[in-house]
Amino acid sequence: MKRLIFSLMAIMGVLALSAQSIYDFKVKNDLDQEVPLSDYKGKVLLIVNTATRCGFTPQYKELEELYEKYNADGLEILDFPCNQFGAQAPGSIQEIHQFCTANFNIKFPQFDKIEVNGANEHPLYTFLKAQKGFGGFDVADQRGKMMDNMLRKRDAQYDKKSDIKWNFTKFLVSRDGRVLKRYEPTDKMSTIEADIQFEVNPVLSSIMARRSVRKYLDKPVEHEKLEMIVRAGINAPSGMNRQPWIVRVVEDQRLIADVTEIYKQKNAEQVKRDKNFKNMFRNAPNIICVCTPAKGGGELDAGLLGENIMLAAQSLGLGTCCLGGPVRFLKSEASAKFFLDRLDIPSDYQLNYIIAIGYPDEQPEAKPRDASKVKYITGNKKNSSSIKIR
Repeated sequence: MKRLIFSLMAIMGVLALSAQSIYDFKVKNDLDQEVPLSDYKGKVLLIVNTATRCGFTPQYKELEELYEKYNADGLEILDFPCNQFGAQAPGSIQEIHQFCTANFNIKFPQFDKIEVNGANEHPLYTFLKAQKGFGGFDVADQRGKMMDNMLRKRDAQYDKKSDIKWNFTKFLVSRDGRVLKRYEPTDKMSTIEADIQFEVNPVLSSIMARRSVRKYLDKPVEHEKLEMIVRAGINAPSGMNRQPWIVRVVEDQRLIADVTEIYKQKNAEQVKRDKNFKNMFRNAPNIICVCTPAKGGGELDAGLLGENIMLAAQSLGLGTCCLGGPVRFLKSEASAKFFLDRLDIPSDYQLNYIIAIGYPDEQPEAKPRDASKVKYITGNKKNSSSIKIR
């Protein structure tokens, strides 16, 4: 019997982990109807396992407030009642729904009761836990410390496992189906709301989603898209509107291939080590070259232009990477002069940086950002002449 259970667990785990996207899963709603999660493509999702008799049950009120505030902007909250933690979600899904409607007036969809850990866990949760494991409780917070003490008494190594620890664990999913974050039940709702704002706001979403892409599909970017992207770039702020930059967009695949041949001859060992090498611009099918005055100046304006370009590209489903190495090669290698000549750069300008651009063939994870480098200088209400740094 045990062998059969383990076999079933293994099969379910393989099926869940083989899924490429959260949209590959189906769930049952409160009417016992199967619902494909692909119905929620393009929505920002907050997926939560809930209980009606838990100390965290009042979070239903906060969840409904989030739903009412951001649903029109694309937020959906998917509620999965679960009775695995302290048997705190008894009754049928209909009884649970009646309780939540009567006590918290919830309007977000509730699905049928499921298990989120163990032999009978829903494949959706196998997938979610594989994407975002347990990150720990904030033991500086009273509730976090309480949860840590309670669970550690049961299992001293509980924090080494990715399983769901308690009711009201939440997962945030982006509009394109990426599992972004996992929140424990003790995490502040204000933190979750801030993250939701970054996802439902299209500008903030593009900023937070942009990564440096180094793998591209073998598909050139449409000319019309390049025009839109560069138009967004040249509308960046510029001191006194001097616009001290010039831009060259390379769509000529032969030109990229020809200069790459020179690069391969001069960097044979490096190219040999890279089995996926196609061209010297991170294999991107197109590049955008940004130039600034040869005598200096204009670098700040050019940087702002480049940021606009990369964010516009992100919003259109394209990947980018800002490159410096190819610039040094093009400037120092005489045999590559033909490439610069084709760019038709005025004599009083120089190539500053290159943006690789194309359809991404990877989804890199975000790299850590050091928030400690940010300090807010605020006035002290008790003494308006003083400041405090926090």
